[in-house]
Amino acid sequence: MADWVAISSLATAGGTLVLAGATFSAVRSAHASTRVTERALLASTRPLLVPTRPQDPPEKISFLDEHWIRPEGGRAVLDVTPDVIYMGFGLRNVGSGLAVLDCWDVHPDLEADTALRDTSEFRRLSRDLYNASPDQGPCHGAIRDPNDPQFADTADAIKTRRRFSIDVLYRDHEGGQRTISRFGLWPYGDDVWLTTTTRVWNLDRSEPREDPNG
Repeated sequence: MADWVAISSLATAGGTLVLAGATFSAVRSAHASTRVTERALLASTRPLLVPTRPQDPPEKISFLDEHWIRPEGGRAVLDVTPDVIYMGFGLRNVGSGLAVLDCWDVHPDLEADTALRDTSEFRRLSRDLYNASPDQGPCHGAIRDPNDPQFADTADAIKTRRRFSIDVLYRDHEGGQRTISRFGLWPYGDDVWLTTTTRVWNLDRSEPREDPNG
């Protein structure tokens, strides 16, 4: 005689297992869909900064001590005084969202110190700088202490017209999607400094160019 109780229990267990599998598959599909939607939303608000183009209008930049500079499109202005080094250039936002510039770091010696430093070592801007897409805006910074370890090296790089770089950390308007663009400053002729983008790092998501074996 068939054990209908056992058969019923097995059927119930099988049905529960199938339901669990279907639920798991549905949850995974929902999570995948959510991630796709989230990435699409972030992409719509992601900024990306590059130097201005030579044909772009100049940027008029003021510092807290009322020092003024006026870099042309695609160029930087670097002023060295005994007490302050002023640096500034124009940026164009080729991303989709508003860029909020937060802090910066300088690498006066490209041969000895080109690794990305910890962001805690970056120099905070005295005020946030906003760059809307697809517009342009200024980027500037100053080293105001002659005893700063980077003061002499940066001043020497400018005076001897050596190539060096500046890292700029910026984010979207909600404080996320932190990105660092590295800008190279290249001497041209007797008194011109050209700007270019040499590298970009994404701090809040996986870096696509990282060594997968690292």
